[in-house]
Amino acid sequence: MFRSIIAASVIAAGLCGTAVAHDAAADDASKVTLVYEHELPNVPGKSIKGVLVEYGPGGFSDAHTHPNSAFIYATVLEGSIRSQVNDGPVKTYQAGESFSEMPGDRHGVSENGSKTQPAKLLAVFVVDTGEKELTYPIKK
Repeated sequence: MFRSIIAASVIAAGLCGTAVAHDAAADDASKVTLVYEHELPNVPGKSIKGVLVEYGPGGFSDAHTHPNSAFIYATVLEGSIRSQVNDGPVKTYQAGESFSEMPGDRHGVSENGSKTQPAKLLAVFVVDTGEKELTYPIKK
């Protein structure tokens, strides 16, 4: 069932285009786009939100967290993504590979694994419906 949701999410990301976009890094090397948002009819108070993250060559996002209610399942759509969750190892994920973040996790590293090729990932959030902000920078 969950794989069906993810497959539908990947298709939706490809079809929806740019609904809302902003730069996640100061150097314009990344772009974050909310591609869909739906309340879950069988889970009152929860929504599913699909976020397309695009990194230019060498692009990255600063260390961040997400709302405490958020479970995130991310799938690399293109290129490679280097990621570190909490104090775990930095891992490189290739197109087609996925990783998850549990409520309260810290995302210390999120960056393109290449200095020459673009990369994309789809982050699927299951989150409280009232949550509007999905990413909070970690103050250094």
